[in-house]
Amino acid sequence: MPRVCFTFNVSVEHLDVYKTAHQNVWPEMREALSAAGWSDYSLFLRESDGLIVGYLVTDDFEAAQARMSATDVNTRWQQEMAKLAGGRPDDNFVVLEEVFHLE
Repeated sequence: MPRVCFTFNVSVEHLDVYKTAHQNVWPEMREALSAAGWSDYSLFLRESDGLIVGYLVTDDFEAAQARMSATDVNTRWQQEMAKLAGGRPDDNFVVLEEVFHLE
């Protein structure tokens, strides 16, 4: 199954709020991500500049993103995160090319 890695940024002054939100992700958001085909999903933070690196496994990333975009819970979540990231994070993903993987 394809792996996807992406980046976006969160404002450094909002990192504590961002981290707290992700320690308490709404159950309906977790369910929506799983139902949309996002698995083994992780977010990593570089605190010095607010860089977020995301990683997930999915059959089709564009389709998985579209399924999430169609959910009400994602709309509400992205509105909350946009306050911290200067825009909806899911609109600002920079997908990285995988150049090596050790199985």
